[in-house]
Amino acid sequence: MDHIMSAQVSANDALLAFSKALANEKRQQILLGIFTDKQEHTVGEIADRVGIAPSTASEHLAILKRAGVLLAQKRQKEVYYQVNKARVRELLAVIQRWLNCC
Repeated sequence: MDHIMSAQVSANDALLAFSKALANEKRQQILLGIFTDKQEHTVGEIADRVGIAPSTASEHLAILKRAGVLLAQKRQKEVYYQVNKARVRELLAVIQRWLNCC
């Protein structure tokens, strides 16, 4: 029983981080932009696309990464970001289970 409760708390914490990450319009734009073209992007590319400073983009990307919705891969001097589709699917499945329970 403790294992089930622990898993539920973990899922709730993950969903809370996910919802907080999506609570900002710029982060929504960043995520939608990466989702739409299905490619990896650097901080500079994302900043240009959304119309914000690279330092601001980095802050938003860090929040999205901590929430688990972005993956980052460093290649030489650049970090490339892409959507963590598996994690997004998991989080959406949690929401779906909540909707089905009521």
